[in-house]
Amino acid sequence: MARLAVFSPVDSTARVDAVVRRLADAIAVGLLADGEQLPSETELAGRLGVSTVTLREALMALRQRGMVETRRGRGGGSFVRLPAEFDPLARLRVFAADELRDFGDHYAAIAGTAARLAAERSLPSDVAPLWRTLDEMDAVAAAPQAAGSGEACARLRRLDGRFHIEVAAASQSARLTREEIRLQADIGPLLWLPHEALSGHDETAAQHRAIAGAVERGDGEQARAVAERHVLDATRHLIELRLRLRE
Repeated sequence: MARLAVFSPVDSTARVDAVVRRLADAIAVGLLADGEQLPSETELAGRLGVSTVTLREALMALRQRGMVETRRGRGGGSFVRLPAEFDPLARLRVFAADELRDFGDHYAAIAGTAARLAAERSLPSDVAPLWRTLDEMDAVAAAPQAAGSGEACARLRRLDGRFHIEVAAASQSARLTREEIRLQADIGPLLWLPHEALSGHDETAAQHRAIAGAVERGDGEQARAVAERHVLDATRHLIELRLRLRE
């Protein structure tokens, strides 16, 4: 469902920008994997509901960002290139505390609604990926080499984003899924920052498992409440970290 949302038709306005944003967000959050070949230009343009001219302009912009590589000849095409890992603290400094709070309010509303609908609409096949991702997060955090490891933290950031996107996908709403992907690309990786030392993994893991459990039980109100609290707690910790950066 998440990948279907990525390749669904874009809005009719500013289509080049919309295609660039859609694909760039999917690459940033790992929905499109490093080295993955994109569909042919004709197929991709059709799935996105744009002309091939519009698609080529968008791919050109992504190539300039280093997020797509085009290869010619036999076996050629457009391939995803994962951008270098950004510095989360440097990115955090760009945001003022009130901007982070506003992001958090918006994100909590999206995450809460997605979790409620996921509880009401999901099938067992939609819930299984949630537990697999959470088990993978626990395994990464428990690995002996994880403590103090930037690689482990980066992996956990990606898995955290994947979990929330999977919850949104389980809601069976393409719009909510696309909004979750957009928010994950904008602020998702920053929400993990207060727990970079892995000391907060148990707390966040408990909230994640509470969300997955409520979705599995079909308890929409509990799923919504926990998802909202999870985002708002993370936002509060993030604002505290941002204010400490002034010192």
